[in-house]
Amino acid sequence: MFNKLTIDEIEVAGKRVLCRVDFNVPLDENRVITDDTRIRAALPTIKQLIEKGARLILASHLGRPKGKVDPAYSLAPAARQLSQLLGKPVTMATGSVGADVQQQVDALAAGEILLLENLRFHAGETDNDPQFAAQLAGLADLYVNDAFGTAHRAHASTEGVARILQPAVAGYLMQKELKYLGQALAEPKRPFVAILGGAKVSDKILVIEKLLEKVDTILIGGGMAYTFLKALGIDTGNSLLEADRVELAGELLAKAKTKGVEFLLPEDHLVTAEFKAASPAQVCDNSNFPTDLMGLDIGPATIKAYRATLATAKTVVWNGPMGVFEFDAYSRGTFAIAEALAESDCLSIIGGGDSVAAVNKAGLEDQMTHISTGGGASLEFLEGKELPGVEALTDK
Repeated sequence: MFNKLTIDEIEVAGKRVLCRVDFNVPLDENRVITDDTRIRAALPTIKQLIEKGARLILASHLGRPKGKVDPAYSLAPAARQLSQLLGKPVTMATGSVGADVQQQVDALAAGEILLLENLRFHAGETDNDPQFAAQLAGLADLYVNDAFGTAHRAHASTEGVARILQPAVAGYLMQKELKYLGQALAEPKRPFVAILGGAKVSDKILVIEKLLEKVDTILIGGGMAYTFLKALGIDTGNSLLEADRVELAGELLAKAKTKGVEFLLPEDHLVTAEFKAASPAQVCDNSNFPTDLMGLDIGPATIKAYRATLATAKTVVWNGPMGVFEFDAYSRGTFAIAEALAESDCLSIIGGGDSVAAVNKAGLEDQMTHISTGGGASLEFLEGKELPGVEALTDK
């Protein structure tokens, strides 16, 4: 399934290695990192490269500074956090490319680390500008991509550099992500269950269509459940609704039936009058949905039914929360799914920012088989799309 060269197949001692990582981490108003999951996920690759004597140049983006230098998006906090995690210095570069950066690279000794400044301070990064890619490639002898979270983007640092700087190889995180996601699609242990949540059907159309070819059961939650319920003629009050997707939702339900895929929708809901954390909740089922209220989470009967399905599952892919889990009163459904997966002996793959945040918030991350660092990339992989950042790597 994975036919690309990896870091175990190249000699890095004394060489300048440009490693694309994903340090796009959340920061608070004081520019303190609030979740360093992505930095920790890159540690196995970073440690391997410096232990083998690479002169290591790390490259990442942070946020969306839109091609301009903006100190609010500096990667300096990531350099400090990485230094702390490794217990050794990490030098912060003055920029991403240019004469000053070249001097800093030239000064690197074997086993030392330089973190380039935010790649997206240059418009050439997201434009996949050949000149910017060539400048990045000129800093190094070898290229490693360990940034699965950006592998679905054809950017200068993910696709452009890999075309110039050969061999271009996969790091450990990249390998791990593709292994688990590939395994889930190619040879899943059954029953194979997909849990899909989030706000919109439109965001998940392609992945639902792809998964209907693979899975035994699909569980639906979040705002998009109401569009499916509407397709069945069920009134959902003031709940989020994509009116222009109701017909499509009906077609997906019909396709599931034809293929013998069990397609489970919420049978009850936590509903409230306003989209506010403190707005009081009440439970209703599909037969008595109040016309003036909106659903913000799945209800207790749905939780029980979904947990029963997950108790017998052998492979589970989860992307998207069951409700507005940021509001404590409406987080129960999402946390119940996390707990069910933690209790199960299934192969559990968590893909997508909100699902990962929920698992972390529940403190259950260690009980999942694999937590993906790339929401968009994992979705596109599950949709069957080629990922430019992977395709550009050197074949074995």
